[in-house]
Amino acid sequence: MKARLMFRDRDFDMTSAEPSQAVSLVQDLELEVLFRAMSRDDSYLLKVARAAVLASVESVEVIRYRQAALGDCLRHRDVVRETYAIAVEALEREKKIWGWSSMRRQPDSSLHRSVEVLELFVSILKRLRRVAEEHGKKFQSEAFSALFGMLTRELDDGYLQEVEAHLRQLTFRTGLVMNAELGPWNKGSNYVLNRSPEAVPNWWERVQGWVEETFVQREERYFYQIADRDEAGFRALAELRNRGIARVATALARSTAHILDFFEMLRLELAFYVAALNLHERISQKGEAVCIPEPRPCEETTFRSRGLYDVCLSLSVSERVIPSDIAGEDKRLVMITGANRGGKSTFLRAIGQAQLMMQCGLFVSAEDFRANVCSGLFTHYKREEDIAMKSGKLDEELGRMSAVVRNVKAGGVVLLNESFGSTNEREGSEIGRGIVGALIEKNIKVFYVTHLFDLAQSFWREQLRDALFLRAERLPDGQRTFRLMEGEPLSTSFGEDLFRLIFGVPIKPALGPVRVIDPMRGSKPRGDDRG
Repeated sequence: MKARLMFRDRDFDMTSAEPSQAVSLVQDLELEVLFRAMSRDDSYLLKVARAAVLASVESVEVIRYRQAALGDCLRHRDVVRETYAIAVEALEREKKIWGWSSMRRQPDSSLHRSVEVLELFVSILKRLRRVAEEHGKKFQSEAFSALFGMLTRELDDGYLQEVEAHLRQLTFRTGLVMNAELGPWNKGSNYVLNRSPEAVPNWWERVQGWVEETFVQREERYFYQIADRDEAGFRALAELRNRGIARVATALARSTAHILDFFEMLRLELAFYVAALNLHERISQKGEAVCIPEPRPCEETTFRSRGLYDVCLSLSVSERVIPSDIAGEDKRLVMITGANRGGKSTFLRAIGQAQLMMQCGLFVSAEDFRANVCSGLFTHYKREEDIAMKSGKLDEELGRMSAVVRNVKAGGVVLLNESFGSTNEREGSEIGRGIVGALIEKNIKVFYVTHLFDLAQSFWREQLRDALFLRAERLPDGQRTFRLMEGEPLSTSFGEDLFRLIFGVPIKPALGPVRVIDPMRGSKPRGDDRG
């Protein structure tokens, strides 16, 4: 039996190694907030959420397979949570069944524990089948249809009754019957466990027994009775018993392990969807928008969103987060400039979060979202000064960038936030131009938030067809709208606004109108955006 809720043809492997950039992704995109919201303080859900989000899949088919299953989960939350609770109960109760690891090596102890565990599992499988029979037809996705179909098809009453009958026999309430042969040196060999005729009597067996007793001359039998205090005799009898049931104990242990694996995988893969439900409920409580994204093949190079926002910021504050739009069809470079504290870094985080959420099969924090899958997401954010550093900040930046360049490959996405701002503008711009140019040449998509005007302006002057330039919107009175608009990079980041805000100096009046382009709504005149 297989769950197959994450992949059509294989199980989800939570033990696989995290990507090399996992630590940076979690830190730069503030993913711990996302994981906590998905887990609701459940340590197991936390591990599954982290593993699933960071293990992005590159297959559009797999993403859509999970999206369909997620749609079923959103429509039938109670059924999914009930199924998950049944799987958790099975595993928790199995752990409480007695059986020390040293004792399990003995066939008798192993068989006894396996029988108890299987009796437990049979009762729980009956509950699972009941859920599948009552609700299975409501589910439309391939993943859940296959799971519930398998449960109703393979766990019918006849099969479960047969399993229960075998388990009753394996308790040996009427004794144990086995055959053996004499081997070399008169030692027993070829031990075979026989079915006890008294265990499951039926009318035909009773007729056969009566005929044999009445008309057939039975072979002579010999009996040996062990004295009550004969400890050596009892040990020898126990050894004979273990030899007789060894094969059965091994086979039953394998069957138990097989069903245990099924419950473990069912819990693991359902945990991802339960964590998704937790996240969806948290976001819905605030009235924020979510959507099922449209994944596109890696070679299409597209990124388009409407109402995209930083989901981790939204989960951390009580207010609604201001979203932004971006139209990046066939764009390999998105350069983001503009006013300080205008929402540029926040929007960059939203881009990375949306890419990861899409590629693990989740919904996305936007009204509409479409992007090509990437071969790997990498971040390079500025770091605060570290007193433990053995070299300067520029050396540290270059070292992290070197690691990114070594691991990123064609079709990847790199998010750069104030990279190379630790040196002067001329040197930082020169370094940035070389690295960004090389990444684009290797078909790697780059999103770059920067205050290096020389760097941004140099790409603007080239009039690259596959480049998009966005600015953080600033109103004439200096207020930030925290939206991004399409426009030419400016030579100022309006740091004077922060000075005036902090020290209470009023903003100078606007000098005149300027036209700013919103890629999703067209162009319209606004007040002076030059400060």
